[in-house]
Amino acid sequence: METIDAPLGRREKRKQEIRARIEDAAYSLFQSQGIEETSIEQICQKADVARRTFYGHFPNKHTLLGGLGISRLYSRSETMLRQLMENHHTTRARLEAMIDYIESSFAAMNAIDRQLVLVGPTAFAEDQEQQREIGNSSMASFTRLIQSGVELGDVNTRFSADMLATTVVGTLNMITVSWCLDEDYPVFAKLEEARRLFDKLICKDNSQAHEAPLSR
Repeated sequence: METIDAPLGRREKRKQEIRARIEDAAYSLFQSQGIEETSIEQICQKADVARRTFYGHFPNKHTLLGGLGISRLYSRSETMLRQLMENHHTTRARLEAMIDYIESSFAAMNAIDRQLVLVGPTAFAEDQEQQREIGNSSMASFTRLIQSGVELGDVNTRFSADMLATTVVGTLNMITVSWCLDEDYPVFAKLEEARRLFDKLICKDNSQAHEAPLSR
């Protein structure tokens, strides 16, 4: 069995490498000449792949746009939250670092990036399974962060972990979409407001977090 599994692993790795090459070529062209102005033929030439290879990964250009949008924002949340939980040891510090990370990421984004973020979810409008997978992955990551805080004893327990995670995800999605639709939207002011909201709603104050049981 081992001699069969190894070649399958190499093929899958090769497939992922080609897909990444197509996405990188497309992203570079989108940035340099615009999304509408970029053709599939140009993407294939820059990625050095045949058209049939392109279509083996993406049925159309819209799906490619969606893949880029998902990979450049939505798919990063799980890795980001895992790193926050490894590097910070209180829920308050994790939430602070999360907002810092989002602000830093948004500061590096331009109009093309915002357009890709908007297109991401719409590319899978007819694929409910893919939509659920994206949504569930994000929710699961935030729920783990909150649940970890419950175990640490520094999270308010008036609301369930999944309800608090829903509030965080919904707020961040609203801010992101509003900014992507309107470049004049005060995204960083809203993120700072979200920072205060999450702290107030989710985190216990220091006296509560360190409160010891009363002796009888």
